[in-house]
Amino acid sequence: MRAIWRGVDRALLRDVGLVCLAVGVIGVSYGTIAVASHLPAWLPVVMACLVVAGASEFLFVGIVAAGGNPFAAVAAGLLVNARHLPFGLSLPDVLGQGWRRLFGSHLMNDEAVVFALSTPDPDRRRAAYWLCGLGILVCWPTGAVLGTVLGSAVHDTATFGLDAMFPAVLLALVLPALRERPKRRAALAGAAVALATTPFLPAGLPVLLALAGLAVPGGREREAAA
Repeated sequence: MRAIWRGVDRALLRDVGLVCLAVGVIGVSYGTIAVASHLPAWLPVVMACLVVAGASEFLFVGIVAAGGNPFAAVAAGLLVNARHLPFGLSLPDVLGQGWRRLFGSHLMNDEAVVFALSTPDPDRRRAAYWLCGLGILVCWPTGAVLGTVLGSAVHDTATFGLDAMFPAVLLALVLPALRERPKRRAALAGAAVALATTPFLPAGLPVLLALAGLAVPGGREREAAA
């Protein structure tokens, strides 16, 4: 297990730390929304520890709070989390074997997968995945606990800008890559697809459809030529 951390450096710690901080802030928003929706305070905390999937948890809370069937909410969450199946197939060397594979699968989330797939170096790939996965496993439930505590006093999370913190940090991390025209074109196309489908699809699915931006003509070829 100790060998996993050989790929950790200052830049990776900074980037992962920013993302985990943002996830914790969104966890506060999640816990606050759940309690404000008259759900028991223990529910968002338990889900934050056992599910560790923000999009599915927000979707579950939204459906149940609106009077929907809890089983339908679970089914919708499973549908959103189905994206983890190809994620797992793409990271066999990162997850390891035995109990580590089982625990590593529990840590799987969008952020950890993105960090792992963004580098070809095997040591750094493993370090990025586990560092981000463990960081979110701590920050997300912690944020949810704080959110449930604040839920009785704060009913509108937008008042403090909590809903804008997460996308702002992610945008700051993505901006350097957008200096290259092919990547910028693909990102804009993907963003357009996500924005167009958001009003009609459950949370999480528009992000998957945004991958269509990779099909923009010339984007992948030019990047490979570089």
